[in-house]
Amino acid sequence: MTSAAERLASNMNFSVLARATELKKRLWFVLGALVVFRLGCFIPVPGIDPHILSEIFAKHSSGVLGVFNMFSGGALGRMTIFALAVMPYISASIIMQILTVAVPSLAALKKEGEAGRRKINQYTRYGTLVLAIFQGYGIAVGLESMTGADGRSAVIDPGLFYRFTATVTLVGGTMFLMWLGEQITARGIGNGISLIIFVGIITGLPTALSQTFELGRTGVLSTGMIIFIIVTVLSLIYFIVLMERAQRRIPVQYPKRQVGNKLFGGESTHMPLKLNASGVIPPIFASSLLLFPLTIAGFHSDGGNEILRIISTHLAHGQPLYIVLYAALIIFFCFFYTTVVFNPAETADNLKKNGGFIAGVRPGQQTADYLSFIQTRITVIGAAYITFVCVLPELFIAKYSIPFQLGGTGLLIVVTVTIDFVTQVQSHLFAHQYEGLIKKAKLKGRLK
Repeated sequence: MTSAAERLASNMNFSVLARATELKKRLWFVLGALVVFRLGCFIPVPGIDPHILSEIFAKHSSGVLGVFNMFSGGALGRMTIFALAVMPYISASIIMQILTVAVPSLAALKKEGEAGRRKINQYTRYGTLVLAIFQGYGIAVGLESMTGADGRSAVIDPGLFYRFTATVTLVGGTMFLMWLGEQITARGIGNGISLIIFVGIITGLPTALSQTFELGRTGVLSTGMIIFIIVTVLSLIYFIVLMERAQRRIPVQYPKRQVGNKLFGGESTHMPLKLNASGVIPPIFASSLLLFPLTIAGFHSDGGNEILRIISTHLAHGQPLYIVLYAALIIFFCFFYTTVVFNPAETADNLKKNGGFIAGVRPGQQTADYLSFIQTRITVIGAAYITFVCVLPELFIAKYSIPFQLGGTGLLIVVTVTIDFVTQVQSHLFAHQYEGLIKKAKLKGRLK
């Protein structure tokens, strides 16, 4: 028996070592891929004057360019090969999700399972390519028309050749990041695209903190205000974690089935509905729409025409109209995107096909109406939560010029991606733990 116990302990140690090795491989792959991303954020696009570019970007950093630069990890501000980051891919993914609801053929393709999902992913890649071409060409042309304080252009040698090389470089960088994100998802841990955005944001946090402390050193912010801002940010992180983990669990019953002389089924489970089903899409869309006129006006030395100047004045950070429209757009996109990702009629139909039902609710249309009612109620709370988290830091950003990384959108992305990554790691550990327990049970059975 002693030798058998030693063999059991040896087998368990080997199993633990094997599990650690597999997890290490995945983590090392994620780390290596993210290092490649960061290296690409410092390889400049050919034909750009970095000094003039930094001067121009400092003037336009309060617009939508500042938001996109935050997502790209500073690559847009340096005009590197990853300047577009994965924003075209995110836009294409959102467009495809909307089209799968609006277009019947795509909705049918979505229901085909794995084959349909691969086809939709392929369409998303094509959409990413098209959007990247338009955005890359727009940035290349826009830089030609932008000049520094001395009147010099940010482009060393403007012309057709520069536009072609800049567009190809930017499009190639975006497509490479899309492929890299897919590789992280398949061979690493977590969602690759989300991790790329996450790294882009957190790499700007040291600079954001140093800028905040610099405001305190120069007397713009008092020591008490800096402490208050830090406490507020930490409190918001805790609040985001609490709300992102919150769910409404709807109890679902499955009836018993008799097969021969045995009864099967009869389980009682639950359907989890997230409080925030739309994620970080609402604040991203809302801020992009509101900051777009400000960015367009910044491209003109005189601020554009009279109408554009009036709109830009009233939509500046901290203005009452901007805060009201920002909150209204966040609420609208929360409800709109929730209807895209959650279909009560389809969910009720799937429950009915599998024999499941909600206690006290008839299967079919009544179940769909009940789910729609519940989802609407929790979306109200989720929209209020997202609006509060995003508007409160916006007031600090407008009043004290705090960097975007300390804003609500950046905090939302950082916290949600961290939660997802930790959950994925735990899932891998639990799966290997169950596998080890099964092997241990089989080994004990053989020893007996």
